[in-house]
Amino acid sequence: MLFGTAGFLETPDLDIYKKSAREYVRQLWDRWWPHRDDLQRLILPAKAWHISGTRPVNHPQRRLAALAVLAREWSRLQRASGKSSVAAADDFFQTLEHPFWNFHYTLTSEASPKEMALIGEARVADILANVLFPFWAAHDIEAPASPSTQLWTEYAKLPTQLSNRRLETAATRLFGNDPRRKELLRTVAHQQGLLQIYEDFCMQDSSDCAQCPFPEQMAKWV
Repeated sequence: MLFGTAGFLETPDLDIYKKSAREYVRQLWDRWWPHRDDLQRLILPAKAWHISGTRPVNHPQRRLAALAVLAREWSRLQRASGKSSVAAADDFFQTLEHPFWNFHYTLTSEASPKEMALIGEARVADILANVLFPFWAAHDIEAPASPSTQLWTEYAKLPTQLSNRRLETAATRLFGNDPRRKELLRTVAHQQGLLQIYEDFCMQDSSDCAQCPFPEQMAKWV
């Protein structure tokens, strides 16, 4: 259903697929075909996807596959997230697998000789920072001993995995070539804080820092 409405099953011609993918695509198509006409209005047009420059492991088709597996394993995800434990969450994500997507970047790609994680470490860190920790905090599922302190301590330990243009822009504007720059970007908490500054100030300032109100606001906080 996900691949069909995403517009990735628009042709039933299996000849366009590699031999290693044909059986899997046939299964997708056979399951999608009975629902195709009823869901026609929901199918995304090809131009809705902008995949040029996308890293192969981040291709939308791999993301959809991961989402499908998460849906299938929803009860296990609920149990893992209910433990408010980074280790339990890591264990859950590391065990997710799919016989096709552990070895393919897209439906039309050659099979990779090396197995790939369905959800990689960088994505798990994003899910922890943006989904699970906020969920634990909002629902007060922290550990019983000093819950708020312990939750923050665990969150503050999360190491950074990847950077991006927004982070690099904000870091350059705030820290320049200061040698402490790397130290200030070592954890997910630091990155999230920097992204918040970028959203609240950098994206609102068209003066290239000349009239940015952030320094004045910082002075008030101090």
